[in-house]
Amino acid sequence: MSDASAALIPAVRAHPEGEADGWYGWIASLDHKQIGIVYLIAGVVFFAVGGLEALLLRTQLATARNTFLSPEAFNQLFTMHGTTMIFLVVIPLVIGLGTYLVPLQIGARDMAYPRLNALGAWLVVLGGLLLYFSFIAGGAPDAGWFSYAPLSEKPYSMGTGVDYWILGLFTLGISTIGAAVNFIVTIITLRAPGMTMTRLPLFTWMTFVNSFLILAALPVLNASLAMLLIDRVLGGHFFTPQSGGSAILWQHFFWSFGHPEVYIMVLPAFGVISEVIPVFSRKAIFGYEFVAGSTAAIAFLSLAVWAHHMFTVGLGRAADIFFAVASMLIAIPTGVKVLNWCATLWGGAIQFTTPMLFAMAFLVQFTFGGITGVSFSAVPIDWQVEDSYYLVAHFHYVAVGGIVFAIFAGVYYWFPKMTGRMLSETLGKWNFWLMVVGFNLTFFVQHVLGLLGMPRRVWTYPDLPHWTAFNRLSTIGAYLLGASALVFLYNVVLSLRGGPAAGDNPWHAWTPPSAVGPRPSAGARGGILRPPSPPAAGRPADGRSRARHGGLHRLGGRVLRRLDHRLRVLP
Repeated sequence: MSDASAALIPAVRAHPEGEADGWYGWIASLDHKQIGIVYLIAGVVFFAVGGLEALLLRTQLATARNTFLSPEAFNQLFTMHGTTMIFLVVIPLVIGLGTYLVPLQIGARDMAYPRLNALGAWLVVLGGLLLYFSFIAGGAPDAGWFSYAPLSEKPYSMGTGVDYWILGLFTLGISTIGAAVNFIVTIITLRAPGMTMTRLPLFTWMTFVNSFLILAALPVLNASLAMLLIDRVLGGHFFTPQSGGSAILWQHFFWSFGHPEVYIMVLPAFGVISEVIPVFSRKAIFGYEFVAGSTAAIAFLSLAVWAHHMFTVGLGRAADIFFAVASMLIAIPTGVKVLNWCATLWGGAIQFTTPMLFAMAFLVQFTFGGITGVSFSAVPIDWQVEDSYYLVAHFHYVAVGGIVFAIFAGVYYWFPKMTGRMLSETLGKWNFWLMVVGFNLTFFVQHVLGLLGMPRRVWTYPDLPHWTAFNRLSTIGAYLLGASALVFLYNVVLSLRGGPAAGDNPWHAWTPPSAVGPRPSAGARGGILRPPSPPAAGRPADGRSRARHGGLHRLGGRVLRRLDHRLRVLP
């Protein structure tokens, strides 16, 4: 939130008659909070499925010349694992958090289009079922989550797996586009009086910008999927070189969606971190305007970097230079955010709660993943490591070490608001340390494997020096990650069955959802901002800071009191 943002007065609650009970109530609900939880539950279920697929893959790769999985099963599993984690886990989880929180953060009763909101949640379920129905309809897709042509064309993928992959992703694309439209309209038209764009909580800011990025990128994917389906079913030739099409065209289409997709996943994660770090540092975010502005810069630049995944295609020197420079430039606004988060931590009264631990791990791991990512903008380095395990490690440091850790921070932070109960801090810290150790053990060594020459997407490998040892370490780390997920699920079940009551504001936060009690009823609004203000940016929330800068606080108080008459609480 901005430095002028202030503590909250209690919001008026609507009568809970809009909430329905029982299974039918959840299926038919139009309340944004219940729909948000449907998104979150779907994401958690598919997270378990995708995690199990990852463990099977790592078991196969634990030793050289292993035959635990057949080559066909391995290809199907790594295709389904990547597709599941991106489209059925991360996207539903970040949209679920946004669906639950954005109306509360802007003081709205619900999303602008409640029926579209509900449709989007259930389309996620339908898309997942379509995708996994392929296992019993002739075999799962096996061309990778990117389904490069011509491998995904009919002559090379004769079964129906790729067809179900197309239908599932097309359905999920419609769901995500609908959610983006809903977020944009909600944030523009349903903000409470006094909630200007410059006072939006940063999670809402990130969701707002992210929605425009979705509208720019997702239609490209759906159009590409339609063309591939026409090739496979109707005999088209968009991507078949022997008939005048172009396999490289698929790569351009897919990565013009695929690289913005990374930022579609990570921008809401940035928003979560921008909410968690200030609260547990007891300081307002440092440089609110720069955090918000860098978000727009990242979204814009992400549309111009897709071909750095295609340097090995042979695009020509001019194209290589353009995409290399663009890939370097996008690191600048990302670095601005990291600087703002670190400056917020500096000098703060840091509380090492479970959400804060996940947020701090995010800072370290995402920064490391970003540094390895910048190396891909150097064309000669990209030529050497593009299709090696170095790329697998880099991507997972961004996707898991960054995005998934941020989602865990958000879940631990907002779980009391959603359920009215606290998660166990002891189990939360066990969850955190198992996850940190398991994650870094799994993926750090894969950088070394890539530099040693191990290609990705291989079913097995020869017993070359160090390959087996590093793969075994990676597999041990993967099982530690699985154990951490079990600890998290146990923590959730324990809390829901009888965890301690959360109270109205368990984290002593000053952000808008804190104005509503735990488990807000249907139609409940977030609070409206008014004095006194939260800790000033760059200053800890203690008496010494206020005394030392008393003149500034008195001046700010007078300014806010003059503005107070412009703010009112909605009925």
